[in-house]
Amino acid sequence: MGLLSFTDSGIYCAAGDFYIDPWKPVHRAIITHAHSDHARPGHDLYLCHRFTENLLKLRLGEQKIQTADWNEPVYLNGVRVSLHPAGHIIGSAQIRVEFKGEVWVVSGDYKIENDGISEKFEPVPCHVFITESTFGLPVYRWKPQEEIYTDIQHWIGQNKALGKNSVLLAYSLGKAQRLLGCLQDVTSEIYVHGAIWNAQQALKEAGVVLPEVKLAGASAPRTKSEWVVVIGPPGSDGSPWINRFSPYAVGVCSGWMQVRGNLRRRNVDAGFALSDHADWTGLLQAIEGTGAKKVFVTHGFQSVLSRYLNEQGLEAGEVMTAFGEEEPDQEAGQET
Repeated sequence: MGLLSFTDSGIYCAAGDFYIDPWKPVHRAIITHAHSDHARPGHDLYLCHRFTENLLKLRLGEQKIQTADWNEPVYLNGVRVSLHPAGHIIGSAQIRVEFKGEVWVVSGDYKIENDGISEKFEPVPCHVFITESTFGLPVYRWKPQEEIYTDIQHWIGQNKALGKNSVLLAYSLGKAQRLLGCLQDVTSEIYVHGAIWNAQQALKEAGVVLPEVKLAGASAPRTKSEWVVVIGPPGSDGSPWINRFSPYAVGVCSGWMQVRGNLRRRNVDAGFALSDHADWTGLLQAIEGTGAKKVFVTHGFQSVLSRYLNEQGLEAGEVMTAFGEEEPDQEAGQET
């Protein structure tokens, strides 16, 4: 089918003999980012951006890892591979693959808006683009980050006036770090769940500069004045860990909160449509920016986005992958 093919182990480059984000154990894996649906255990060799190395070790244990910086060429059996910013989370990369004049780009997960901590998304010209479609429906159109930050800060102020602590639920890797820029403007006392603390330390050791946080672990003090703002993973909702912060209000930070019914189903106090994925407009902007004549659409609303692209004159097709769930619930339930 071309330079890359879709196999039962993942996206494969036969010429270079490597896989991109494979979901079964392989010899050589190039990893777009450290979320668990893209970075899996069992591979012999890993290649990733240098900011991702510590995160892989945190989540997978000691591994044989090769790192590269942005746009630094790595040659694998004559195939030129380079990493380019995806803007999804810190260290997230698009993978550019070039061989004999043919260029493919695997986007991994990405967002267009610059969040201030992840390297800004970079359109990479190519012949074939493999795109996600997590929020590939026209209903998903994000407000600017600063407007969402203002909404969150206002909500925290309301909770404080009512004598309630504010607990924000966000993925421990990516969303949690992104929130710090918002929260440091309203408090210097930001407490985090152990899963978020561990990711924070791994990133700091890699040289990433982030606002300071405090660990809300089992031995942390529980006085009301200490628990003003807390960040926990989505799976911590309703757990003994979160109940210790009572009285509290819970706000979910997720693109799914764009649809009001999802807020009701979660039975939480507030929802903020803050996503680390591109919205409908962002997906179309990214695809256009590549100049690709052929597009493969993976995890999300593949059929809607691929049909729309075909109607616009692009050759597009759906591809089933094992991507989708970013963080396992068991990580979120830990109290460390």
